[in-house]
Amino acid sequence: MTINTYYGPEGHGPYELYDIGTLDLEDGDAIQNCQLAVATHGTLNAAKDNAILVPTWYSGTSKIIEQVYIGTGRALDPAKYFIVVVNQIGNGLSTSPHNASDSQSGPRFPRVRIGDDVRAQHKLLTERFGIRSLALVVGGSMGAQQTYEWAVRYPDMVKRAAAIAGTAKNTEHDFLFTETLVDAITTDPGYKDGNYGNSAEVAAGLKRHAKMWTVMGWSTEFFRAGRHRALGFDSMQAFVDNFMTGYFAPMDPNDLLSMAWKWQRSDVSRNAGGDLSAALQRVKAKTFVMPISHDMFFPPADCQAEQELIPRSEFRPIASIDGHLALFGTDPEFLAQVDTHLRALLATSD
Repeated sequence: MTINTYYGPEGHGPYELYDIGTLDLEDGDAIQNCQLAVATHGTLNAAKDNAILVPTWYSGTSKIIEQVYIGTGRALDPAKYFIVVVNQIGNGLSTSPHNASDSQSGPRFPRVRIGDDVRAQHKLLTERFGIRSLALVVGGSMGAQQTYEWAVRYPDMVKRAAAIAGTAKNTEHDFLFTETLVDAITTDPGYKDGNYGNSAEVAAGLKRHAKMWTVMGWSTEFFRAGRHRALGFDSMQAFVDNFMTGYFAPMDPNDLLSMAWKWQRSDVSRNAGGDLSAALQRVKAKTFVMPISHDMFFPPADCQAEQELIPRSEFRPIASIDGHLALFGTDPEFLAQVDTHLRALLATSD
């Protein structure tokens, strides 16, 4: 276990830590006393049928979900719904490489898959909150991967699902994209095979990681339109140094790598012997597939190909030149479209 002051309620709270006990992992290991960091908004009604689950994305925590997507008058309105935001395993708040017990800390942290996260969340919701029905599961990027896993693995529990900027099965192309993000960190001599003392020792690798995100997370149109300047940065260099590098620099490299491994191997077809069509045919939820028009990680064509395999689904693309990182809430028009689609989805009968 290492100390990293970036992670904690001061910057990412409020949230509660729930110990769900031993989590047996799909790849054969187990996490003892697995802790999930959970932020809730609103009140669970007597029928316990107004719950919405929001899983987090790569590097993100419950705080950005609260700041960008939840609020009175929004689609995710805590006055109407009990909104549960669960920080994925490995994100720094829930059990992660940097805060795990010594036998599993750092590079010794076991391999965790999307399915492991979803089983952990299911245990939390059913055993701690008594929830047996979810009005909606919604997530972006890795949150979308978890959304699909929920809809396939627990079809009778998920009434509605919204997958934003993510796929049910990661593509080979995206796997390679993500590998460049991994390499940016692991090729830094300061990484020391994961045995560094603190994040500052891997500063060069984290900066390369941030640069790769700058190239791939936004879009060429974003920069052509000067959107980085509209966000308050007078040059590309300032944007890279102050926004992108500033965002990633304090994070734990092993935490990021744990999430990246999971992201690369997201695949709901594992629930159906490798048959993606059969897996997606299990979905009973009314499903909106919501790619972002200029996303280079999860382009709309990849998302639409999957949507066509899902019963009771609709293709609801979102237009934004901000690309994948429109998820950060940088584009008000993106957020308006998300709310419009989610309101429509929540208005459907289950």
